[in-house]
Amino acid sequence: MSEKKLQVLTGIFMVIGLICLSYLAIKLGELNLLGNERYPVIAKFTSASGLRVGAYVEAGGVRVGLVDKIEFDTDDYLAVVTMAIDNTVHIHEDAMASIRTAGIIGDKYVKITPGGLDYLEPGGEITETEPSINLEELISKYVFESGDKKK
Repeated sequence: MSEKKLQVLTGIFMVIGLICLSYLAIKLGELNLLGNERYPVIAKFTSASGLRVGAYVEAGGVRVGLVDKIEFDTDDYLAVVTMAIDNTVHIHEDAMASIRTAGIIGDKYVKITPGGLDYLEPGGEITETEPSINLEELISKYVFESGDKKK
């Protein structure tokens, strides 16, 4: 094989490799280059402790979106969580959003329990929410309440 032919084949191999790496980076980074395939939904929680931007939103155990933004509402002293929900999923107006933990010490995610009324419009708000369970508070409550009963 001539040296020029070997260089051309090496160049083609490198270009194909770069295209594959770029594709993987876009897919794993969940970049959306072809348009908006999600719509925003807002939920206000008394505590969003441990929840991060980019966390999963699940309904029925299936990932249906991502947490897009977490802000603090200074008027109501609530955490405002904006979620990006897939266009193929429709959230009901009376759905319930709760912050859950994946596993014992896993990452936090938002679980949406479906309702039965009309669907939310893009930018709509889920009014029924449940914050994450704080294990430290539960343990301290259990320890102090069990100590009071012994007296």
